This record gives sequence, structure tokens and C-alpha cells, in this order.
Amino acid sequence: MEFVSFLAITVIAYFFGMAAKTIPYIKDEWIPVICMAVGGVFGVVAFVIGTPDFPAHDFINALAVGIWSGFGATAVNQIIKQQKKAR
Repeated sequence: MEFVSFLAITVIAYFFGMAAKTIPYIKDEWIPVICMAVGGVFGVVAFVIGTPDFPAHDFINALAVGIWSGFGATAVNQIIKQQKKAR
């Protein structure tokens, strides 16, 4: 069940990244940073509210799980983008 927490944070970070993409004054190179920051925040929030089976047992690990989830959102976006280019 640890995967569910990771996936949920990844999806949330992905949508924040997509929302950031629609704001004209945010440059594209900042979107991965935004995704990782949002993931970090939601990782800590998930830890604090006591999400069942959350893979972290302290704040630092919760932050790391969230940051990696945000990084995963960026990776998913790039996989989709590269697949569209290949066609």
C-alpha cells in the first residue's frame, strides 16, 4: 500500500505542474522545481495527518518521499511528451 501514497502525491504534483504551465510568467525550467516542492509539502502533510502505510517514519524521510514523488510527476510528463514527439 506504500505505492498508493507515492502515486497520490505524484498525481497531485503533476496537476500542480500542469497548472503552473498555464501561467505565462513561470518559465518551463521552474516547473520541475515546483513539482518537487509541492511533492515535498504533500509528503510532510501526509506524514503529519497519519496516512496509513505511509513509507516514512520521520519528517526528513517524508520530505524525501514527497520530493521524489514530485520528481516522478516530472518524469511522467516527459515520457508523455517524448512519446508524442516520436510519432
